Amino acid sequence: MNIIGLSGNVKRPSRTASLVEAIVTAVGSRFAVEGQTIELVDAAPILFKALRSDQLDAEGRAIIDAVEAADILVVGSPVYRASYTGALKHLFDLVDYRALTGKRVILAATGGTPLHGLMPEHQLRPLFGFFNALSMPTAIYATEVDFTEYGITNLAVHERIERAVSELAQALPVSDQTAAARAHGNRPALVAASA
Repeated sequence: MNIIGLSGNVKRPSRTASLVEAIVTAVGSRFAVEGQTIELVDAAPILFKALRSDQLDAEGRAIIDAVEAADILVVGSPVYRASYTGALKHLFDLVDYRALTGKRVILAATGGTPLHGLMPEHQLRPLFGFFNALSMPTAIYATEVDFTEYGITNLAVHERIERAVSELAQALPVSDQTAAARAHGNRPALVAASA
């Protein structure tokens, strides 16, 4: 199972990158696999060399190939002008429109105020609807007060992460659910998501 985290941060250190990494770690722990996180602060300068996918160099092609080959995506962005960052948008402009069909996606975002908490629903979810991907019902949103020195310290955010990971386990094919059960000491992967 191939887990890729995409963080739309364009600076470092980044609360968004910390949130995406925490979700990737939780997913990896659930399925006993390691995931990889791509931060746009590193990837964007490579991807911005190309305006179309046929213009990508080898380094850019490797980034897009990793996204297209992922079984599970964790996608997060800081809220920027009520949406996700342009760097993240450009990455998905380079992804083949058929490549994410049926892929499972966990959505996440960070912002300075709770007022932007619906950005994942109004901006990220339609993006993955276009790609015919399956976004998990629970999106994770965190504000600055949910972090201490870029680490998540709010229990409610951790609970939302666990709920999204449980939904992911339920949404995977039976063979992947069996693998998850084995990774958790033969506990069933099908658990009811908490409200």
